[in-house]
Amino acid sequence: MTDRDAAPFDLAAMRKHYRTEGLSETDLAATPVEQFARWFKQAATEGGLFEPNAMIMSTADAEGRPSSRTVLLKHFDEEGFVFYTNYDSRKGRDLAENPHVSLLFPWHGVARQVIVTGVARRTGRDETAAYFRTRPHGSQLGAWASAQSSVVASRAELDAAYAELAARYPEGEQVPVPPHWGGFRVAPRTVEFWQGRENRLHDRLRYVAQAGGGWRVERLSP
Repeated sequence: MTDRDAAPFDLAAMRKHYRTEGLSETDLAATPVEQFARWFKQAATEGGLFEPNAMIMSTADAEGRPSSRTVLLKHFDEEGFVFYTNYDSRKGRDLAENPHVSLLFPWHGVARQVIVTGVARRTGRDETAAYFRTRPHGSQLGAWASAQSSVVASRAELDAAYAELAARYPEGEQVPVPPHWGGFRVAPRTVEFWQGRENRLHDRLRYVAQAGGGWRVERLSP
């Protein structure tokens, strides 16, 4: 295999020219959650994006070794951004050792990104149970069938575990909430709103939580 075969595209030449309209300090809402709600609505209704609630979540373990994955945002309010997972998964174990987290919403189709940094804490079991009941029956069974992030011998083994659960809890039967499964709420400490601009001179406005409450807004160089 030649170098040309290994890299069939000219990666250095792959670029997009971003929009000319920008983001100014006067455009921002009073809080980052209000601003996020504005942008999320636009991404979900006007942006034509696939799963605009998909976010890349980065964690690090006690030794600082990072890992990233895509998860789905299921709720947000002034208290933070909520997602659900298996607490025994790699991200669950990372967060038990080191609760600091970064969330990235990569809305490339509208030349926008939102980057959240903060601290993740488990949601209460009542909140977890209420959300679990809204999940499709199959997703409820899947939360039991998968020992997330652990090594599995084969797909057949996973399918057999699911089939056993489906027989035990047929459609219409209530599936108990797994004790190892639940939510995390990320309380934001910084929230950056990134708007692509021409000539790579992007707008980057970041809310920073103040010790006494409220937010400071600062502009970052692109």
